[in-house]
Amino acid sequence: MISEVEVDHNESSVEIKSAMHTWRYRHHFTYKADQGKNIIVQCNLCLPRVNLLSTSKTSTSNLKKHLDRTHLGCEAKPDVKRGRKKEEYNGEESRHCQLKKLKAEIISKCMTQTKIDELIFNFIVEDCQSFYVLEQPGFRKLVAGLSEGLRSMDRVTLFTKVDQGFSRMREELMEKLSSIQYVCTTADIWTANSRSFFGMTCHWIDKHSLERKSAALGFARLQGRITHDTIAGRIHDIHVAYNIETKVQTTVTDNGSPFISVFREFAVDSKESDDDIGFYENVSTILEGEPEQDMLLFLPTVQRCASHTLELIVTEDFWQAVSQGPMCQLHYSTMAKVYAVWNKCHHLQVGMDSAEEIGKMALVVPAVIRWNVEYCAVQKIVSLSERELTELCARLEVPRMQPEEMAFLKEYVTVFHPLAFALELFQAEQKCYLGLVIPTILSLKNKLNEQKDSATYLSGVINAIVVAIDLRFQELFASTEAKIATATTPQFRLLWMAASDREEMCAVLATEAAQMDPGTITEPNTSRSSSHTIETEDDFFSYGSVKPAIQIQQRGVMEEIRKYVEGTGKSLECLQDFPRMKQLFLKYNTTLPSTAPIQRLFSQKGNLVTSQRNFLTDDYFERIQLLRYNSNVCTLATE
Repeated sequence: MISEVEVDHNESSVEIKSAMHTWRYRHHFTYKADQGKNIIVQCNLCLPRVNLLSTSKTSTSNLKKHLDRTHLGCEAKPDVKRGRKKEEYNGEESRHCQLKKLKAEIISKCMTQTKIDELIFNFIVEDCQSFYVLEQPGFRKLVAGLSEGLRSMDRVTLFTKVDQGFSRMREELMEKLSSIQYVCTTADIWTANSRSFFGMTCHWIDKHSLERKSAALGFARLQGRITHDTIAGRIHDIHVAYNIETKVQTTVTDNGSPFISVFREFAVDSKESDDDIGFYENVSTILEGEPEQDMLLFLPTVQRCASHTLELIVTEDFWQAVSQGPMCQLHYSTMAKVYAVWNKCHHLQVGMDSAEEIGKMALVVPAVIRWNVEYCAVQKIVSLSERELTELCARLEVPRMQPEEMAFLKEYVTVFHPLAFALELFQAEQKCYLGLVIPTILSLKNKLNEQKDSATYLSGVINAIVVAIDLRFQELFASTEAKIATATTPQFRLLWMAASDREEMCAVLATEAAQMDPGTITEPNTSRSSSHTIETEDDFFSYGSVKPAIQIQQRGVMEEIRKYVEGTGKSLECLQDFPRMKQLFLKYNTTLPSTAPIQRLFSQKGNLVTSQRNFLTDDYFERIQLLRYNSNVCTLATE
């Protein structure tokens, strides 16, 4: 009996000859039997263990897979009959095995212990992970399996790397801030789990790309009674620590009473006498653990958060207007049903069918106390069809919306859509400048007034909202700094002003621009113009009139302002053609209109203050948060 497949011509069919007979690796198998469209063969490499394999008469893919998976080191000799060059087995590994070995070598070279420690450090800091993750057996096994046996660092090593990373980050940040001419800071206080923290962020505009840059300066623990002098001391200490006390244009805060008291007591006020301008003694109580000593305290001017002001308008002023109007009962009953839907979605145990139905509707349930989030949730309810809303109320067992209540909600969404859009503009950190506030508020008032005639339920409320906007933003509209910031923003220029006021604004811009000549910005010398050296008779004689050189300079400034005002470009890139306008933009638009960045510092990941982090000292807790926030502007890697 002939057992070899390549010489078994009698029992092999035509299909076998076309597949097995011409296959280069057929010498590794022995033919055994036919099985319909398949044949049974025995692997010679598996001997002395008998291993029978089945493969198609027209294909040898199963046998090839068996060789690749089980016998990686085998050398398949090419068939001489196919005209291929005959190669002798020299013990070399197959190509697949060589690639596998090469991959292992690359991993061993790339995944060093230093690299693993760096990746773990970034994982802990950037994702706000607990330090106790390093002690978990599963995490250690994961690191060892992915890194070919390398180990995870322990918590002691992590503390050391946090110290190194924080020192490097602080040095790098101070070096960046030393080259910045204008900065803006935001400050806020956050309380969670009976612990209070004071946070501060810093913002500036890159003078080359005109992009907004941000960094966190402080995340300090506040202990004891929080008073206005305590907050003032924290603000002052952070500014001094980073050497930016003379560069801060404004500090942006919310409208809370602590910050109002702080800047009423300590901020610069031009109306006060020189003896009272921002300097106070005996504030050593703000320095914890330090002996009493006299010191000078200076704070910059304050900028109220525009987004917080709008939220106060749409909450406090809106509720006051509704409570005094005829729509009080309708509004109360409508919002009570809306809140009932949200509460049921949060707390009640609904069946699987109800959960899937709510998921299909993509129902938005507000999880934080912010009006724009609540507005989006109401907007989603209004977008549901009548049948979907009826089914939702039935599944959640809440009162069904009446037609009049739905009409009220739809008008509520329509009327306050411009206000929600304005809030989104103010909270966009990268693209929002102080110059955006005045045009946004003016446009908001116009859009609200346009809806008075068509409003059925909220006509009287719209009037109250417009009056509240005028009252709460009165100080901003009277601010010369805000007007200059708006005028130097190419998107608006002087289009937002009345034609009769534009000449006066051009004069203000000329006065400011003349004092900020780009030729002297980098090397300011304020004494040169007042006490210059007398070299010629022309320098000696003075008749009290303006010199021709100064007249030429003023004409040059006015010419640049005229060209800028008449321009049509809306991109910030056009400021490159107007160096004086660019300098004014950098000075006055560095200020942010809202405290959204400091709120993001506090609310990142929602797990900053947990029971697992209560064992961290306040210093290490602050360092972790500053490293995480500043990873975009500073190097996070450690040595």
